[in-house]
Amino acid sequence: MITLPKDARQQAITSIERYFREHMDEPIGNIAAAGLLGFLLEEIGPVIYNQAVQDVQERLRQRVEEIDLEVHEDPFTFWRKFDAARKGR
Repeated sequence: MITLPKDARQQAITSIERYFREHMDEPIGNIAAAGLLGFLLEEIGPVIYNQAVQDVQERLRQRVEEIDLEVHEDPFTFWRKFDAARKGR
């Protein structure tokens, strides 16, 4: 089950209460909002969490594929630099 830090949990409950006040026919109390939050975290939270993990995996896969472009070093460059410096004289 997905858990939230105490402060985030309280903010989520407050947000649910406000949503019900502004968009539903009846307001929802603090205990009911906490229950709804718990249900959503347990029932729907894993779907969101799994999608986020999948998104991160894809992003990391792309970064790993590009790493050779970022850190690639050409070998055997000493003499090229040496020759170029000599031509510049």
